[in-house]
Order: sequence, then structure tokens, then C-alpha cells
Amino acid sequence: MIVQQTISEQVKVAVNRLYQTNLESVELQDTRKDFEGDITVVIFPMLRAIKGNPVTIGEAIGAYLVNEVKEIISCNVVKGFLNLVISDQYYLNFFAEIKEIKSYGFVAPSKEDKSILVEYSSPNTNKPLHLGHIRNNLLGYAVSEIIKASGKKVYKTQIINDRGIHICKSMLAWQKFGHGETPDSTGIKGDKLVGNYYVKFDQEYKKQIAQLKVAGRTEDEAKKEAPLLIEAQEMLRKWEAGDKDVVTLWKTMNGWVYKGFEETYQALGVDFDTYYYESDTYLLGKDIIEEGLTKGVFYRKDDGSVWCDLSHENLDDKLVLRSDGTAVYMTQDIGTAIQRVKDNPDVGGMIYTVGNEQDHHFKVLFAILKKLGYDWSSNLHHLSYGMVDLPSGKMKSREGTVVDADDLIVEMASTAEDISKELGKLDGYSETEKRAVYNTIGLGALKYFILKVDPKKRILFDPKDSVDFQGNTGPFIQYAYARIQAILRKASFDWNKPITTITLDIKEKELIKVLEIYPEIIQQAAKGLSPAIIANYTYDLVKSYNSFFQTVSIFGADTEEEKMFRVQLSEMVGVTIKSAFGLLGIQVPDRM
Repeated sequence: MIVQQTISEQVKVAVNRLYQTNLESVELQDTRKDFEGDITVVIFPMLRAIKGNPVTIGEAIGAYLVNEVKEIISCNVVKGFLNLVISDQYYLNFFAEIKEIKSYGFVAPSKEDKSILVEYSSPNTNKPLHLGHIRNNLLGYAVSEIIKASGKKVYKTQIINDRGIHICKSMLAWQKFGHGETPDSTGIKGDKLVGNYYVKFDQEYKKQIAQLKVAGRTEDEAKKEAPLLIEAQEMLRKWEAGDKDVVTLWKTMNGWVYKGFEETYQALGVDFDTYYYESDTYLLGKDIIEEGLTKGVFYRKDDGSVWCDLSHENLDDKLVLRSDGTAVYMTQDIGTAIQRVKDNPDVGGMIYTVGNEQDHHFKVLFAILKKLGYDWSSNLHHLSYGMVDLPSGKMKSREGTVVDADDLIVEMASTAEDISKELGKLDGYSETEKRAVYNTIGLGALKYFILKVDPKKRILFDPKDSVDFQGNTGPFIQYAYARIQAILRKASFDWNKPITTITLDIKEKELIKVLEIYPEIIQQAAKGLSPAIIANYTYDLVKSYNSFFQTVSIFGADTEEEKMFRVQLSEMVGVTIKSAFGLLGIQVPDRM
């Protein structure tokens, strides 16, 4: 609460005057619901500096605060806890202020502050996006929006992994088994078509391995000698050498994939400011390694390979150039990070949204960049997240057992339709209106289910569980928003007049308290890189509103001012729900 800072300062003044002692800090907390009060001063920590009975000390400090702080109208002491009652007028004044603030809770970026670059998605161009990519995209997008709301300029970016042996496997399989088919000729989305050939390669490769094993080869020998793999390796060598036919095929098939990705991003509601491609960046970093050698950041072994000594960082030494002078992934990531700052000189930090299997990789990357002396290296973060599992088990791309992102988005809308029909939620809607709401509910359910969980935790995702109109779900919150819009439509009178003095119901005070912490919640979520903080705050806000709605009559209020205030309060809750869900990339329907 905003008044807490005043209370904290005045408690220090009171202690100084009453006991000639200076307190370094004051512990405040919300008053427990079974006691009268709004804010509680915890007396026990003061006993280290003040000798005496905690109840007596609390009563003395309380009497001082009631006299000196106009917002405090009374107090009571329970053991070592001083409970302070805040005036209704404070809440009314505060509410009147926030009601007039456009984009309440958001902070405008300062020109002096450095910007933050957030990387997410970063798919391979040999397969379509799947459920794991959905969690990545939703996290990266939401974190970007939250950091923007906290007052920072943000660049959203991704690096597309568009080269390597896995890409060549799809290309080779299409050459051998595709008979010239295209997305247009088949009606299959480009990324899915290419993904089908990645699966086809694996199927045919396994057949060749089995044949070689029958002929007497060991498992390892068969895997290395399979003709398909040898051809794919040769295709990669040709690509690296700039072979015209291979490069043309690569560009064509990647073009199909890029178009497919964009359709998925649009359906998912995420976007990017810049794109990087591994085919452009895989040679970056080698010049940095040479510079680092002269500065003593790296060292060369007798075989010519170059390493970084990370023993002081409690990490193993890291290879950064092979003995033949070729780069490794770490070399490329070093070069790409530096290139991004060159492209955007105002960048002061980066956030990498990547699964937790890469935790060690990013510890090493950040340590190396720090040793190289880049000032922004101290502001690098790995937004590490757990895997998404299904009731059926783990997904496997090569075997074609992944949950396709596009299919899941469609399935979520279908699930929302089935449940809405069962509940009769959309009776009286046109078919077009129903389709739009099904999509909003389904996508909102998917996003909320994923984002309400702390990023570090693994998720077991069940589509039907996520589309539930009860409990901590997206549809539950969306329904509360739609109910508020119905209340606003019903309020045919002029309810926007200023409210001067009314007596607040305890449920109204509780609701304003939840609204009051929204700016702080945004800052916490930005600092912790956790959309879950926003998601669960929104759920708490809706629970508080529902408690208010069930306890207090809006249109049956005793006075016109009370009725107007309750409509205004409902409107502000709706505005905050929409704002918070917007940070998560979730839409809210006006009718539901």
C-alpha cells in the first residue's frame, strides 16, 4: 500500500521520540482477517533495540500514529502486533486517483535507461512448432510485455536455426521421396510438409540401420555407414561450399517453413522486432576468439584448439575453437551476442528464453562474455523453463509424436466449444460470434495454464483441465471480465460522477487493496522474469471481486453514490483484468 511508506517513516520517528532509539527498518504486513485493521506493525523485531513489554510498546507507538498520520483512524494491539485501521477516505481518494490514470500500473521508459533484448522461439527449420515451442513463445512474449510495462524499452528477437545436418535430412528426404510436392500442391502448411520429411528420413534411416545390422554390422557401425546419413553429410558439405543446387533447394524449403511459422505466430498472438538466422551467424565469433587470445582470455593447446579457463567460475574449461580452426556453438553464441549489441547500441542486457537443459551452456556463455570485458555482460539472464509433458508421455520430434502447435490451438477452441455447449454459456449468439469466443476462450485457457506456473517448473498439460470455468483458469477469469462488462451495460445511469464521502464495505476495501498493489506486482514480475506473478495476481483479483459481487448489492445500494461507486469499482477491476491479461497475451471477451 502507498500509505505503508508513511507509516514506516512515522514509526521510526515515534520510536526515536518515545525511546531515543533509531530503528533501521520497520516490519509491516497485512492485518490478519480475523483482526480489525488494514496494516500491522510487527513489534517483536524492535525488542532488540527497545527494552519493555511488546504490548505496552505497541500501544505507545499506536497512540502516536493515530495522532500524527491522518490516514490512521484507530489502532489495536494483539500481543506483539500493532493493527492500524486506515480511513475510508484514504481508499476513496486513492481509488479516484487510479481511476483517472491511463494504463494504470505501467511506467513510461526513461531515455537514460538501457534497453533489454529478449530472445525467444528460436526454432529449427526442419519441423513445425510444437507444444514445447508454445511454452517458449508464451514465456518470451509475456516477459517482454511485462518488462516494457515496468518501464524498459524491449527488443523482441529470435535466432532461427536454419542450417546443419538436421536441415539437410529434411531436404534429402524430400529430394528422394517428395516427387516434387509443395505446400500449394498438397494443401499442407509449409513447416508441416518439411517436418513430414524429417520424420520420413528417420524412418528410412532406421530401415537402413536394421539392414546393415543383419549384414553383420554393430549398432554404432550401422548408424555411421547408413547411406542416407552419408548423403545428408555430403549435402551439408555442399551447402557450406555454396553449391548452387543445394543452396537453391535450401532456400526454397526454408521459405516454406518461414511462411508456416508466421501463420503460427499470428494464431498464437506473438511477434518479433528482429530476426537472426544461424546461416548468417554461424561464422561469427572467430575474430573475437583471436582478440581474446591476445588478451589472455583464451589459451591454445598443443593441438591448436583454443579454450577458456573457467576454473575461477567453478566451471570446466570450455572449447571455443577446434584444432582445425572451426567454430563450435559457443563461438557462434559469443559472436551473436556481441553482434546484437552492435546492431542495437542501446542494449544493456539480454534475456535468453531457452529450456533448462541448456542451463550449463548459458552459465559458460555469460562467464566468457564477462571475461571478455563487455559491460552489459553482468545483465545477461537465462529464462530457464521446464519441459511440457502430456498425459501420454514425452514428445519426440524424429518419431513424429510431438503435439503440433497449430493442431493444439484448434483443439483448444474445439474443447472450449464442447464445454461451452454443455454449460449453455453462449446461447443466443450467432455462429460467427460463437467461433470468435471459442477461439478466445481456448487460446486464453492454453496461455493461462502455461503461464500461471513458475517457469522453472515442469508442466503436465491436459487441454480439458485448462478449459474450466471454475478455479484458477483462464476461462474463469475471462468470465469474470465478461460479467463486469454486462454490469456496465446494465448501468444505464451516469455513474462516472466523482464520489465524495461514503462508508466502504469491508469487501470494497479489500478489493481496492488488491488493485493498489498492481504496479508493484508488475515490477515484481519484471524483476523475477515470471509471468506467473501476473497470472496469479489476476486470479486473486477476480476472487476478491467475486467475493464483493456475492456480498454487496451493486444496483440495490442504499444511496446513489454507493451505487455509482460500485459500478466504478467494477469497471476498474475489469480494466485491470484486461491490462494484466494483455501482458500475458490473453484476450478477454466482452460477452461470454
